Amino acid sequence: MSENNSAVWCISFDVPEAHLAIYELALEPLEGAIVVTNPDAAGMISAKVYVDGKPSQDQVEKLLSDTADVMGGKMPGVLIEQLPDIDWVAESQKALPPIVAGKFFVHGSHITQAPPEGSVPLLIEANVAFGTGQHDTTKGCLIALTDLAEDRKVSSALDMGCGSGILAMGIKILWDCPVLAIDIDTDSVRVALENAALNKVSGITGICGDGYATAEVSEQTPFDLIVANILAEPLCQMAPDLVRNLAPEGVAVLSGLLITQQDQVVKAHEAQGLKVIRELHLGEWATLVLSR
Repeated sequence: MSENNSAVWCISFDVPEAHLAIYELALEPLEGAIVVTNPDAAGMISAKVYVDGKPSQDQVEKLLSDTADVMGGKMPGVLIEQLPDIDWVAESQKALPPIVAGKFFVHGSHITQAPPEGSVPLLIEANVAFGTGQHDTTKGCLIALTDLAEDRKVSSALDMGCGSGILAMGIKILWDCPVLAIDIDTDSVRVALENAALNKVSGITGICGDGYATAEVSEQTPFDLIVANILAEPLCQMAPDLVRNLAPEGVAVLSGLLITQQDQVVKAHEAQGLKVIRELHLGEWATLVLSR
């Protein structure tokens, strides 16, 4: 097969399940759609990233190598190959199982089974934005939000690092309040708004911006609820900004951190006057609920 730079190419590699979210975020510059398998007996995930046009081998290897260094592991072996003219993303999506997380039944369009009684279906396809509901960080946030909705009122909410928009939609469904969804990645914001429209969820404002420095954040602050499913280091760095934008009786839901990183994230937020009121552990990942 001859090389065609406008064709679809596939980047394949295997990583530990606990490291998947980090690799997904690290590979966002490739602007591809990522599809993963369930973990095998050794806890390894097979990931495939589908991109339009031939990717740079050097760029891919540097992204994987840098991420491996951060995670303290060995760079995964990688295979880059051009694919036949088939919708490989759609084909691979068929292997993604539905997920039940809190009140929500997260599924792709290939799922035909009825959602559990009393659950809210959310249609999310694998795409360029992180957050199909498959990862334990997303599931942890959806569970935490469902539990919070039982006895807490929320009239304004911020989804910081919205990815696919799944958490913003969850918030809107649970509280029927306006949600500001911020992401530094243009494609993520586009996908989040497309997903909201697909699921007929209104009241979500998607903005591409630089975190809490985004003008719309300052215009709408304070927020009764702030959700941030990103990474441990940026969570720590953003702790002062989170507190400044959180209403006095507000609550924050944080994830994207490994259990081994929980202490550093907690200390960063305790230093700003917050305390943990709940923690959830799913696999190797932690989700934290904090208030003043």
